[in-house]
Amino acid sequence: MKAILAILLVCGVLLAGDFEKGLNAYHKKDYKTAIKYWRPLAQQGNLNAQYNLGLMYRNGQGVQKDYKEAVKWYKLAAKGGLPKAQYNYGFMYDNGLGVHKDYKEAVKWYKLAAEQGNLNAQYNLGLMYFNGQGVKQNYAKAVKLFKAVAKGGATDAQYNLGFMYQNGLGVHKDYKEAVKWYKLAAEQGYSNAQYNLGLIYVRGQGVNQDKIKAYEWWLKAARQGIPEAQQNLDILCKESPWACKQ
Repeated sequence: MKAILAILLVCGVLLAGDFEKGLNAYHKKDYKTAIKYWRPLAQQGNLNAQYNLGLMYRNGQGVQKDYKEAVKWYKLAAKGGLPKAQYNYGFMYDNGLGVHKDYKEAVKWYKLAAEQGNLNAQYNLGLMYFNGQGVKQNYAKAVKLFKAVAKGGATDAQYNLGFMYQNGLGVHKDYKEAVKWYKLAAEQGYSNAQYNLGLIYVRGQGVNQDKIKAYEWWLKAARQGIPEAQQNLDILCKESPWACKQ
C-alpha cells in the first residue's frame, strides 16, 4: 500500500510539473507548447487545465477560435466545481457563444460561481436580477450582489449602486448614499458616474448645491467623450459663468 501511495505521489508531482511548464509557455505566448502540456492533463480531469483550454479556444490562442470547443472544456471544469469555469460557462450561455442563448442556464452557473465568491459571477448575476433575465426581476437582490462586488472596488458595481440609490430601486431612495457610490466610481475615472455627480451637485441632491463641483465633474466626463456632459457644460457656463472660471 505504501509503495502504491508513493507512486501516486510521484505521478502527482509530475502532473503538477507539466501544468507549470504549460503555464510558463503561456506567459511566454508560446501557446502551442502550453496546449501540448495542458491537453493531456485536461483529458485526465485536471480542472485548471480544462479551464485554460477553454480560454484558449475562446480566444484563439494556439488554436483556431472555436466557441463550441471552449464550451466543452468550460463545462467539464464547471461541473467539477471550479468557480471561474462556472462563471465562463454561464457567460457563454448569457451571450450565446458556442451554445444557444439561454438566460436560465446562465443564471444557474452564475449562481454556483457567485456562491463561491466569484466577483464576476456576482456582478453578472446582479445584472440578471436587475434586468429580469432568466429570473424574476428583483432589484433588492441586484443591490445585494452589486454591494458585494462594489466593496472590492469594481467601478461598474459602484456606479450601479449609485444609480439604484438615486432612483430608489431595491432600496429606499437615498441621495447621500448615491453620492457615496458615484464618488467611488468617479474618482477611478468612471465617466458615467462623473456625469451623474455633476447632475447631483447642480440639483443639490444629498449634497449642498454646488455649481463649481458640477462643472468639475462634467468637465472630467466631457473629456472622456460624454456628449451630454459637454452640452450641460455649455448651458452651465452660459447661465453661471462664474462657476466655470477655474
